[in-house]
Amino acid sequence: MKKRYKYHNIYIFRHGQTTFNRDKKFTGFLDPTLTKLGMKQAKTIAKKLKNKKFQLAFQTRLKRSKQTLKEVLKYHPECKKTIIDNRMIERNYGSLNGSSHDSFIKKYGIREYNSIHRGFFKGPPNGESFSDVEKRVKSFIRYLIPLMKKNKVNVVISAHGNSIRLFRKIMEKAQISSVCQWFIPYDKVFVYKI
Repeated sequence: MKKRYKYHNIYIFRHGQTTFNRDKKFTGFLDPTLTKLGMKQAKTIAKKLKNKKFQLAFQTRLKRSKQTLKEVLKYHPECKKTIIDNRMIERNYGSLNGSSHDSFIKKYGIREYNSIHRGFFKGPPNGESFSDVEKRVKSFIRYLIPLMKKNKVNVVISAHGNSIRLFRKIMEKAQISSVCQWFIPYDKVFVYKI
């Protein structure tokens, strides 16, 4: 018999560190793998979620999301379905994908770096701003919540730093000024009750 919940939980976490994160490169839609530290962080997330129950998992098409979720699912035979949903993919850094933060700062200065890297409305050339990412994350949330209620399930989401940033903004009704300052840790689970 399916367990009935008074409310349903969303467990959302960032993938572990990648080679690009380690080397301070704009990663965006590129697809590096987890480092040894990243695998350790994925195992930490898995342990934090070990005693939670969820029936549905989400990941993006990128290896880092899949690798991290794979560690989590080792403890969860009750989770029978995994869905790829790229509305929760990392922010696209466009022309900057793969380039180093340092090389950008040397060429354009720290002020321009901050306005693109942590500004809400300004995106990199051919890339997305936080505002752009928020639109697709909002679309995902509008799909997710009715799905959870209809199927009476808890969900886990293996996502990315900037998609989580905007997921938190929406769910916590946070101010833009706070959102732009957040660092999304590699080993923390954010929990939301629906």
